[in-house]
This record gives sequence, structure tokens and C-alpha cells, in this order.
Amino acid sequence: MIVFQQLPGFRRGNNQKPVFDRRILSGRITVLQLFYTDTFEFPLPDSHRFPMSKYRMLRETLQADVTARDAFQFAIPHAATDEELLLVHHPDYLRAVCGGSLSEESIRQIGFPWSMELVERSRRSTGATLEAAAAALDAGCAANLAGGTHHAYADRGEGFCVFNDVCVAAKWLQREHGIRQILIVDCDVHQGNGTARIAEGDDSIFTFSIHSQTNYPFRKEKSDLDVGLARGTGDEGYLNALSSALESIAQRLVPEFVFYISGADPYEQDRLGRLSLTKRGLASRDRMVLEQWGRRGIPVALSMGGGYADCLEDIVKIHSNTLCIAGEFSKQAVS
Repeated sequence: MIVFQQLPGFRRGNNQKPVFDRRILSGRITVLQLFYTDTFEFPLPDSHRFPMSKYRMLRETLQADVTARDAFQFAIPHAATDEELLLVHHPDYLRAVCGGSLSEESIRQIGFPWSMELVERSRRSTGATLEAAAAALDAGCAANLAGGTHHAYADRGEGFCVFNDVCVAAKWLQREHGIRQILIVDCDVHQGNGTARIAEGDDSIFTFSIHSQTNYPFRKEKSDLDVGLARGTGDEGYLNALSSALESIAQRLVPEFVFYISGADPYEQDRLGRLSLTKRGLASRDRMVLEQWGRRGIPVALSMGGGYADCLEDIVKIHSNTLCIAGEFSKQAVS
């Protein structure tokens, strides 16, 4: 059973097990909509370093934990269509991905071997963020249990990212719902270089990335606001930098919609992170971001982003804490 950080909105019963009490959070019982894609598996070599099983572990942990599972509603998303993907991605790139004609160098940059299962999973992961965005318009908050594929450019993939789910969903919101100002808050430990390049020069999408400055990608793009942190930055330094950045953003714009890529990889034991946040610090980060916008009634769609700790249970705990905090900002009542 998952052990949650002791956060506002949680109480402990006589048996000292964590009990999720949504009445404390909002005065009514609400549910957070979660879209998952872990059932769409694609083949990886046994030696591959990407921890694919973390997504299934996250969903199964939330579904199995009787103290929290009623707080969440689970759904399988649609596969993003060509029309939706072409809102961002170049036709030649989409054809190459779907037709299996990517060059060896393109496949190397993505980091996954090509397969039709990879294409399906990538479409579904983008579809999950699209559906989370649509759900958040009504409910205030919703989440993709994967996603945050921010290294994908319009014409290529990189860093375990095939399609840029958040940028596709942002363009879809603008087209289908007339959203005029979107904010992307990217707290993954790696800069969202693909996102920054796709949104470059687009005043309707404000990109913010707080990341390890000495980490991948080693050639950074220019977001609307970048905060690059020194190696080993811990809770206090990170949270102070994040608070200042969020205050600066609030003075510059009032978004109509926010995408939040949380990321479990700033964690102190993440093997690819180079920052030193604790689980408590990461929970404080999530609360800071979500309160900044959720308390104002601005809808927020979450994607999980990266997480590469050797202990997969640590990744699951970090993401679960994020989702439980996000549940406070859902307006959807239990049916």
C-alpha cells in the first residue's frame, strides 16, 4: 500500500493508515479524472534504461489502495488522430513515424526502437493529455498518468518523446474551445526543449521551465521563462526559485488554461536528475503550482513527466502525492 506524505486533506484513523478525506479538502466529495495508457505496451530490450513499468505500477497502486481509489476515476483515452497531431507536427515526420521510415539517427534520438506498438502508445499518450485537458475545462483539474513528452519537436522526436502531447493539446484547446492564453508549467528536471521551440514566437502560449541547468538537453532552447538550477539544488533553493518564477508569471499574464508537467525526476535519488529534492519538497512544489492557479478557478491538466529512480516505488509515491494534491482542485462530484 502506498504511504502518502502527511499533507493537508489527509487524516489518520486509529490504525494509523493514511485515509484520504476529500471533505476536508473541499467541503464535498469530488473525484479526479485520470487517463491511462499503460495497457498499450511496446517491446523494449531487457537492458533498456527506461522504467516503462512505472506507469502500470502507478495506476495499479492507486486502484488497489482503498484509502484513495474512490478519489479517482480511471479511463482509457482515444488514440490521437492525424488531424490532432498535425496541429503541431510536420506531415513528413508524422508519415515517417507511422510508416516506420524513420532514419536510424532519428530512432537513436528518440531512444526507443520503432514498432507499431510504439506508434499506438504515443498516439494514446497524446490522446490522454487531450482528454485530460477537455475534462479539466469542466472539472477544474484532470491528469494523464503518463505524458509530458516535452522533448519532441514539430519535426522530430528526442529523449523518449515521439509526439509533444502538451503542445498538441494546447493547440487543440485553442482551435476547439477558443482558449486565448495558455501557460505551460514544466517542472520536469530536464528542460522542455521541444515545447520551447514549438511555442517560440507564439504569444498565446507561455512556456516556463524550471530544470537542472547542467542536465540534458545540453543545448537548451529558449522558453518564455527558464530557471536553470545548479547541480544538487535542494528543497529550499528550488522552492524559493519556483515561488519567484510563479510570482513573475502572475504579474505578466492571466492564463485561461494551465498545463502542468510535474516530473518525479528532481528527486534526490533519481539517477538522471542532478537535483536533490525530497519527497516532501516535491509535494510542496506541487501544492505551490496548483494553488497558484487552481485557487483562482483556472483549469489545470497534469502530465507526469519523467522519473528514473532505481526504486520504482519512490516514483509511484511522488506521482501519487501529486495526484492527491491535484484532487483538491477538481470540481467534479462523485456520481
